[in-house]
Amino acid sequence: MSRVYLDHNATTPLRAEARAAMIAAMDVAGNASSVHAEGRAAKALIERARAQVASALGADGADVVFVSGATEAAALAMAGRDLAVADVEHDAVRSWGRAVLAVDGAGIVSVSDPAGSALQLANSETGVVQKLPEGLAVSDLTQAFGKLPLAFNWLGVGMALISAHKLGGPKGVGALVLKRGTDLAAQLKGGGQEMGRRAGTENVIGIAGFGAAAEAAARDLDAGLWEAVAARRDRLEARLRDDIPDLVIAGSEAARLPNTTCLISPGWKGETQVMQMDLAGFAVSAGSACSSGKVRASNVLRAMGYDEEAASGALRISLGLETTDEELERFATAWLAQRKRRRARAA
Repeated sequence: MSRVYLDHNATTPLRAEARAAMIAAMDVAGNASSVHAEGRAAKALIERARAQVASALGADGADVVFVSGATEAAALAMAGRDLAVADVEHDAVRSWGRAVLAVDGAGIVSVSDPAGSALQLANSETGVVQKLPEGLAVSDLTQAFGKLPLAFNWLGVGMALISAHKLGGPKGVGALVLKRGTDLAAQLKGGGQEMGRRAGTENVIGIAGFGAAAEAAARDLDAGLWEAVAARRDRLEARLRDDIPDLVIAGSEAARLPNTTCLISPGWKGETQVMQMDLAGFAVSAGSACSSGKVRASNVLRAMGYDEEAASGALRISLGLETTDEELERFATAWLAQRKRRRARAA
């Protein structure tokens, strides 16, 4: 029986549109900083992708600075700034800020000074969606971009972080989006590429794939495809709760991404669940992919008030547009069987 991929928040498989754009870009030989015809052709691919990303994000009139991913975007946006953050942030953001913002049991963050704070729009582990305050300095839109209707120009944030591989683009490319005219010091210095904000020869192939993926993701979002994903996710949770009425699903009382479920099983280590489900043919996660393999409880769940045992027993299931009800039923059957066997051994 074929394997089932349920780890889309870690990375989404490459879209056909992105693959085609990247293959076409491979035939463009020039350096985008060169003024000859070959260089201008490479530059044209970058500018087309910049327009595609801006349009998909509702950021027309803003600056889109291409970087290697959301981690670099966070460094570019936050280095040298003293921003308040919460422990629910991805480590790429949390490591640059002061983790002082309060988080409630549903995963909602309280922000008293938006101009001095960074706050994600959606959490990668629980899917919890925040209401961003007007005037927020920085927001990580990585998980929300392509899954939720949003427009950078209407969010009221100064800078936003995005990454291609979360919406079907290639790994290793992302962007920092900022209001035009925002003062920003380059962290990589050199040839002055990307409007002097990020030096280094541009990854033309990756950028072209990012633009194509962003355009396709916006089309799918407009078509309402993620609403069907949310319905499938809800059916999965109902199926699991039929067997386990007191099942804890982190963040389920808040608004969430349409594709994300975080199951809490105290005493059953998340990494153990991942390995058992992997052997059963399912790719799932114990939390943020960047934290996988680290033997520690989730910072996100601890911030929400879960104790060490519960926070260590989390399993994240994240669906894609092509995930089927049949695949989710197979997962539910396999996970419940593993849980039953574990409880029998512990009795």
